[in-house]
Amino acid sequence: MNRLTQFCGYADDILVNARSLPALEALCVEISREACRVGLVINPEKINYMRFSVSPSRRSVKGATINGVTYEGVAKFIYLGTLINNENSLEKEIQRHILASNRTYFASISLFRSRLLSTASKIVLYKTLIRPVVLYGVEAWTLTKEEQALLIFERKIFRRIYGPKYENGEWKSGTN
Repeated sequence: MNRLTQFCGYADDILVNARSLPALEALCVEISREACRVGLVINPEKINYMRFSVSPSRRSVKGATINGVTYEGVAKFIYLGTLINNENSLEKEIQRHILASNRTYFASISLFRSRLLSTASKIVLYKTLIRPVVLYGVEAWTLTKEEQALLIFERKIFRRIYGPKYENGEWKSGTN
């Protein structure tokens, strides 16, 4: 993290981090030179530029001109399935995962409502179908207050799996 530039590549996705615009320009020149050497062409239309800063006033969304090419400035983008934003906030990423997990749950709701499956089978379904969707990439998250949203989602699914309770002659739904 103390270097002036960093280069992360996976398949055809490349992420370049630089502490300054001149350092970014130098790295882009080197990447272009090496790509041309092996016959690859970099498409400027598929390149985005994002500026991170501690100060909100310095997080501009305007583009950057590097080597005579102007790149579009963005406030957020998805890299390897993870939402990266210039606020360095996980809240929107966690909301995205919870929404995807809700879609997975409702796509398989007939299984969770089935009386033919036991509660234990439904829990196994939850752990194999839904939990991986909500927890994809969690190893890289630093959870604080956002952890509550994940716990609330999990309790919601378990309430639906276990169903209402019969107490004092009436059925009651579980609460958080």
